[in-house]
Amino acid sequence: MIAEAGLAALWLAAALAFLQLGLVWFGLTTDKPELLASVRPVAVAQGVLTALSFALLVTLFLRSDMSVALVATNSHSAKPWLYKFAGTWGNHEGSMLLWVMVMGIAGMGVALFERALRRDTHMATLGAQAMISLGFYAFLLFSSNPFARANPAPPDGQGLNPLLQDPGLAFHPPTLYLGYVGLSVAFSFAVGALLTRNVDAVFARAMRPWILAAWILLTLGITAGSYWAYYELGWGGWWFWDPVENASLMPWLAATALLHSVTVLATRDALRAWTIMLAVVAFSMSMVGTFLVRSGILTSVHAFAVDPERGTFILGLLALYIGGALALFGWRIGTVREGAQFELVSRETMLVVNNLLLSVILGLVLIGTLYPLMTEAFGHKVSVGPPYFDRIAGPAALALVIAMAAGPLTRWRKDHARAVAGRLLVPAIVLLLAFAVVSVLAWGRIGVLPFLGLVIAAGVAVGSVAPLWKRNLRRTPLFTYGMVIAHLGCAVSLAGMAADSAFTVEKLVAARPGDVIETAGWKVRFDAITPIAGDNWTALQGDMTASRGSGSPIDIHPQARFFTAPPTNTTEAALLTRWDGQLYVVLGQEADDGRWQVRIWWKPFVTLIWLGGMMIALGGTLSLLGRERRGWLQKLRRRSAVAAA
Repeated sequence: MIAEAGLAALWLAAALAFLQLGLVWFGLTTDKPELLASVRPVAVAQGVLTALSFALLVTLFLRSDMSVALVATNSHSAKPWLYKFAGTWGNHEGSMLLWVMVMGIAGMGVALFERALRRDTHMATLGAQAMISLGFYAFLLFSSNPFARANPAPPDGQGLNPLLQDPGLAFHPPTLYLGYVGLSVAFSFAVGALLTRNVDAVFARAMRPWILAAWILLTLGITAGSYWAYYELGWGGWWFWDPVENASLMPWLAATALLHSVTVLATRDALRAWTIMLAVVAFSMSMVGTFLVRSGILTSVHAFAVDPERGTFILGLLALYIGGALALFGWRIGTVREGAQFELVSRETMLVVNNLLLSVILGLVLIGTLYPLMTEAFGHKVSVGPPYFDRIAGPAALALVIAMAAGPLTRWRKDHARAVAGRLLVPAIVLLLAFAVVSVLAWGRIGVLPFLGLVIAAGVAVGSVAPLWKRNLRRTPLFTYGMVIAHLGCAVSLAGMAADSAFTVEKLVAARPGDVIETAGWKVRFDAITPIAGDNWTALQGDMTASRGSGSPIDIHPQARFFTAPPTNTTEAALLTRWDGQLYVVLGQEADDGRWQVRIWWKPFVTLIWLGGMMIALGGTLSLLGRERRGWLQKLRRRSAVAAA
């Protein structure tokens, strides 16, 4: 009965989405406000039903109900409860139901809490959200039913991919989906504004919290996913420019550009057309990512669908939504009045430069991701890997970071080049000093991009905190602190990326118990091999001790694991973190002569990569709270003034 109830809730939610779209259409075209008044409760009911449907699917996984095909294919009764729970979305159908649930709850949030938008624009936004939801409801109900029965029901399930059996599965996919759906709300805002010809600063201030929240979640999801892949896959890297990795990076790049553009529109009533276009592009990138991961054209631990029909369905949705939005943009954008003007030397100009560089990087990543797929469709296999992305996108990314640091030091509307140069003097001096220091320490021994990354990170770090100079820190708005912390986080991440690329030391040896391995100032003593067992796996564990200099030895335990459901061998790296880096040890296979393959990396300051990512998300969170707090206080003052009058 649980499966049937979940499917029924999904069908009812789909019917309500159709009703919601119809009410908006007739309400706007016939000018009947009573119809529009019915849209809010319908959107709320739709959100409740999608949440109920997903909760029932979670219940089926926790109960290990093998009569449901999805549970039988992706779970096992011996799995720990956390992986039964997170395994709900560790597959194609479950992840898409999670997507639909978040979209339904987001629509409910727009219906309940959005009060700044003009009434017709608000309703048009809800109609656009219903239109998007309808396509995904159809995809689930007709192509990817998560509640389909297994006939006959197997005695037990096939199990979850062991590479996904990690706490990261409980955090990484949901944060990404929340970010993607936040971009769908921004897309719906843009469509609603175009339909009602209402693109102004008020509209931008209403849309900005959704974009900022989506951007924060995407940042957290990408940061967590990078660290998860780093310690789980056992190859010692934090980013491989895999198409599935790029599928999450591309929406983040577009959302970053959109966030800066909507800030200009909300603050200075400029960049109207650019903001609408970027809202379309950002959601387009999330749809492209969905197509890549779920179309079956990629083989990856992240890619679930293998049925070409599903890929065709998603491609059709992509063409419908994005093609329709672009057509609407071309039809309506001429009716949008030009925004406020600004001078060449101004913060608006710096943000335009910022957005242009983000767009260039996005285009380069998109080409590098899709080009091999297009050539393979014509019978030619071409590999586009890290060298392309590093050499092509790397310089643009460094230029972007410099522009990011200069933007907050430039005034709105109009500034003077000499004044801007004066404010950039201290960061420039620090950059030159960093150039001299890195040249002395590492000239000729590291690559050009890592060298520039270390130098620019130092200058940008100083430039990021420059907006706080000569301010009363107690009266500085919270969102200013957020901007400073986010920009400083970019410098911290850049420093970690550059240091890891420049100074990582790797050593691969064949060792017996009792051997001592020395590398990068570390001594790793291989003590023994111990067999151990977990809830649903067995492992051979390497018992080792690591020490550096006169420090005390520390026990580390890399493992070679074996899962029975499904039968899979994995490696569990041992990580030893210190203030200046991380020791990364992987236990490989045993050779015929009794020696074991041991791979060791010393990765200086690599943890700065993820520390910076967390700082970026924290900065975004402070900005969101600061903006919302200011808006709430302004409303309170207006109400007090009206009451006093």
